[in-house]
Amino acid sequence: MEELLGEMESYAALNHVPIINERGRAAFLQVVKEVRPHRVLEIGTAIGYSSLLFALHGAEDIEITTLELSEERINLAQSYINRSAYADRIRIMAGDAAENLLRLQLTGQKFDFVFIDAAKGQYVDYFHKIQPMLTDKAVILADNVLFRGYVRGDVPTPRRFKTIVKRLREYIELVSQPPYTTEILAQGDGLAVTRRVLDYDKKA
Repeated sequence: MEELLGEMESYAALNHVPIINERGRAAFLQVVKEVRPHRVLEIGTAIGYSSLLFALHGAEDIEITTLELSEERINLAQSYINRSAYADRIRIMAGDAAENLLRLQLTGQKFDFVFIDAAKGQYVDYFHKIQPMLTDKAVILADNVLFRGYVRGDVPTPRRFKTIVKRLREYIELVSQPPYTTEILAQGDGLAVTRRVLDYDKKA
């Protein structure tokens, strides 16, 4: 498995595929190992790298549903997944993530872990759409929320990134409001770890 993951890391580096980077990987794995999720929803498959990390470090009965738009990446991800011991635990849904989230809502499935690593400008929309599918103790992990230091830094945001940065700031504000609490891990490009305050309704 380590050899396969190493091969994927090399491919991603050579072909500029955005997988979770080395600095962010330790923080990512720390959260996954702590939660040991059973049912994972991943928004943004890329080449299947993080799906395999979930499979390797999650619960023994883990099942992963991962969403990807690019047919080319789906084919590559499936080829890597098929070479692992977890091919029967990972299901790729092809197509637009927002549309597939609505389809998943209709199935009544529940997830105890959601990983958001797709179109940065759509994080707020994704967050709203996953709400009916979360277990009470679900953890939502969102990657790249600091976006190259522009979201919380003093560095002027280039014009081409202003919309993305604005929407990521909206996302952080959204997930920091009751009944949710969010910790931002600065490693990598910023990971937002969001949990529901379980007794919030009682306090309110």
